[in-house]
Amino acid sequence: MKNNLDVNVDKNFNWETIQKELRHQFGNEIYESWLKKIVFEEKFINHILVSVSTRFIRDWIVSRYLDQILSIIKKFNKEIVRVEFKIDNKVDINKNKINLISENKISFINDSFLQYSRIDQNKSFENFVIGESNRLAFEASKKVSEKISHYNPFYLYSGVGMGKTHLLNAIGLKLKEDKKVTFISAERFMYLFVKSIKSNEMVKFKENFRNTDVLIIDDIQFMNGKEAMQEEFFHTFNSLIEKGSQIILSADRPPNKLVKIQERIKSRFSGGLVVDIQSPEHDLRLKILKTKVDELHIMYNEKLKLSEETLKFISNEIRNSIRELVGALNRVASFSRIYDRVPNLNEIKIILKDLLNVNETKITIDNIQTLVCKYFKISKNEMLSSRRSRYLVRPRQVAIYLSKILTTKSLPEIGREFSNRDHTTVIHSVKTIEKLKTDNNEISNGISYLKNQILYRKENEI
Repeated sequence: MKNNLDVNVDKNFNWETIQKELRHQFGNEIYESWLKKIVFEEKFINHILVSVSTRFIRDWIVSRYLDQILSIIKKFNKEIVRVEFKIDNKVDINKNKINLISENKISFINDSFLQYSRIDQNKSFENFVIGESNRLAFEASKKVSEKISHYNPFYLYSGVGMGKTHLLNAIGLKLKEDKKVTFISAERFMYLFVKSIKSNEMVKFKENFRNTDVLIIDDIQFMNGKEAMQEEFFHTFNSLIEKGSQIILSADRPPNKLVKIQERIKSRFSGGLVVDIQSPEHDLRLKILKTKVDELHIMYNEKLKLSEETLKFISNEIRNSIRELVGALNRVASFSRIYDRVPNLNEIKIILKDLLNVNETKITIDNIQTLVCKYFKISKNEMLSSRRSRYLVRPRQVAIYLSKILTTKSLPEIGREFSNRDHTTVIHSVKTIEKLKTDNNEISNGISYLKNQILYRKENEI
């Protein structure tokens, strides 16, 4: 009930002016994502009443921006000492007016989940090829699939193409027989999170993820730098752990090496079972090739009779990724289909010429960063930080430039490896270094030196 002595003393209170100032002070990104959602309701003698569509939005704004919002409001009316929030789930966040929603309308979240399933029936424990490099990960994954919450959370990490997604899928296949399983990529989780905010569907979003028996998230490293999403994930994580649900995660690095992930989240990851998959040894690579050849025979009725010598050659040359290994075999199989014969060893060398690294180690952005940091005598944490000191900016630009010319990564992928920087930052860095190479001999020579170090280094030199 409103206090009559406290109501509407100033009908000229201009919320639009305050909104403009909020946009100016906080920037477009924060304003459009959060502050635009605030709807002015009423002004009283010493406070104002505003509304937002969900408790989550209210809590987020109050915890991070309220003090500054109040300070801005006081510029226009010094008598205002507090801002009160109410929840109005009928607020249209885009138009600041009532949005009449049909009760029988299917929410985007439910619709998405009905149409989206990451679980692949063909990736099971039975067809996962085991070797010394992945045995521990395999056995741990089987244990997780047999005893819910015994290892919780279960965190699996490896480089690209080592089989971690296969194991996550196998766990999901096993558990979904009698459990509610949600298997999703981190990027998909982020997409649904953002859509839920824009569509005023946070309640349904939370229900979908917090009411599952098993939550499996692949490539968790892609949450880096997404503060709002991390906040929601943290609460979802705690909620699931408290009710005894199993959490299973994969990443390309251990928890303590994750960049721009909240420390409390990394701590939660480290509190469960953390297992890695090592680079596949020669025997495993050879075993995988033989298994895949047998699968081709069964699936496509192909008679791909590769010699033992040929299989050993492929397994010797392609060492870093199981995905690349299988891809190489598929190329050979395609040649066999087209020409109706099995290629000889010399032909295979031509078919796989871009994959063969006889004397070279695979170039990665991580290795480029390490060598550049060593050259400029800075730490990797300094390079990946948001600091813009000149002694850090130049090495960062050099590392980005070398990543662009020496790897096949896209601009957004390179940006993610540099603490989730925008692709425009990558473009600017590349153009800057290209110009400096032309104008400055010292920089040009330094780039050439680093390039040779990266291309012709030995593994033990990193």
